[in-house]
Amino acid sequence: MNGLIGRKLGMTRLFDEEGTHVPVTVIEAGPCPVVQVMATAVQLGFGAKKPKRSPKALLGHAKRAGLETAAPAESPKPGESVTVAIFKTGDRVKVTGVTKGRGFQGVVHRHHFGGGPETHGNTRHRKPGSIAPGTDPSRIIKGKRMPGHMGARRFTELGLKVVKVDPERNLLFVRGAVPGPMNGLLTVRKQGGRSRHD
Repeated sequence: MNGLIGRKLGMTRLFDEEGTHVPVTVIEAGPCPVVQVMATAVQLGFGAKKPKRSPKALLGHAKRAGLETAAPAESPKPGESVTVAIFKTGDRVKVTGVTKGRGFQGVVHRHHFGGGPETHGNTRHRKPGSIAPGTDPSRIIKGKRMPGHMGARRFTELGLKVVKVDPERNLLFVRGAVPGPMNGLLTVRKQGGRSRHD
């Protein structure tokens, strides 16, 4: 088993043996009950949901695994639990979550455009400028960076290092920031091979 579902609790700092402070994100990872074992994948659950707020199909799916409450998302046999003990200090992990939503934003905030002149009488301080050729091809090219909805998308942060594991409290301390707000759901997986941070 190489992954867990967790919840982002926030950020803090730890000190290493040399006294250097290390910024870390605290993740409540697991315990995750195994809901279903398939040929090429294992489905895990995390947390609990009130029965009256769960669809009957979901409740039946959890009951078949020997669980009383439903909360699937994505090791061993149904009903067993996977804990944070699968990780150890020094492991490289990749963390997936949904980024904070920023609403509708312009190109200066969304794509870091420089904006127009800040001179007297100018009216295009934060406008995108020219967005398409004229006669040929007479359309806006696909993928053009434009104003629009920013954030609230699935994102994976790669090559994060596990600084500390606390199996008693199901906590994982990962160096650096991870996507999403506090209490946002995350998937933490071991990363095989080298990292861009090495």
